Amino acid sequence: MQIRKMHDVEIDMVRDKRIECYVEYRSLVSENHWDALIGTLSSKNDTSPGTEIYVAVSDNLIVGSIVLFPGKSKSYEWTSGAPDYPEIRMLAVDRDFRGKGIGRSLVMRCIDESRKKGYFAVGLHTAEFMKNAILLYTKMNFKRMPEYDFEPADDGIIVKGFKYTFGDDKEENPC
Repeated sequence: MQIRKMHDVEIDMVRDKRIECYVEYRSLVSENHWDALIGTLSSKNDTSPGTEIYVAVSDNLIVGSIVLFPGKSKSYEWTSGAPDYPEIRMLAVDRDFRGKGIGRSLVMRCIDESRKKGYFAVGLHTAEFMKNAILLYTKMNFKRMPEYDFEPADDGIIVKGFKYTFGDDKEENPC
């Protein structure tokens, strides 16, 4: 498996694959929430200046992707603030390739790239129903940041904030 930057010609395929990877959550959310999620997953916001998309490739097939928004950018269309550190969004791994470390490798690439650029941390948000993602992030030493939680669709579903600070928990640090 290889982790690399996405080629521009792959953007539509990556967006389609993202939606395919998130379909399993459709029954867990309201129709309005699902529509908002699909809108976010297919938004052109992922190609804004400074934003990088990384893909996991196995046997010449894209089997996963992740988006890294630079610090001080609006990674969410509906927010007004922007953190001083990069934000990871839209981690997606093909169902048939889960459990093989692909999600972790994609997140690690974002951590490594952020560190190389001199940032002190990386943040992310994930919906409370994405249990496997939350487990992955906590195993990788992302810390809960409840002050950054929000409820995007006013339907009781909380999107939880997490932050990985470089240098925290040096003995447990996965980098």
